[in-house]
Amino acid sequence: MSYVEVLILRHLMRGPAHGYELRKHVEEGAGVALNNNALYPALRRFEEAGAVTKVSEQQVGRPARHVYTLTEVGREMLQDMLTELPSGADETEFLTRVAQFAMLTPEERAGVLAAREGAVRARAEFLRALLGRATGETWGIRVSEELIRRCEAELAWLRELGAAAVREPVRPEGE
Repeated sequence: MSYVEVLILRHLMRGPAHGYELRKHVEEGAGVALNNNALYPALRRFEEAGAVTKVSEQQVGRPARHVYTLTEVGREMLQDMLTELPSGADETEFLTRVAQFAMLTPEERAGVLAAREGAVRARAEFLRALLGRATGETWGIRVSEELIRRCEAELAWLRELGAAAVREPVRPEGE
């Protein structure tokens, strides 16, 4: 599942919403344009899985609009999505989950952080190996050194998040 799907379900936790409202909220929350070709197939998959229900609301002088409501299955699906950071997940996938940490237990938070830490450590090791083989590529060496520095900075931040993750209370609705 993608971070967009996490954001869709997360928004529906706040209450029923129609497609346009969901699209706008996800765009604002993620800072990316979400087109209908991504939104509506996700909603259809959620509906087929029993994660959301859809009802049509009639509008005067306009086509009916579909309003989606999160079900208990959808709440469980969101919880599962938040606690599992897929291998190979990019930074956006990770940060989307961190932004929802209020909904997770300290143990679940620790699992997400451990998965990210493993990925960042592996990337840093790979970059160090590249750097060790670099000869005469001044600009390439600079890039590798910068990427290693960024990995080290992220590892320090992950340690800070880990300390905060055990102190912060769980808020099931994430508010």
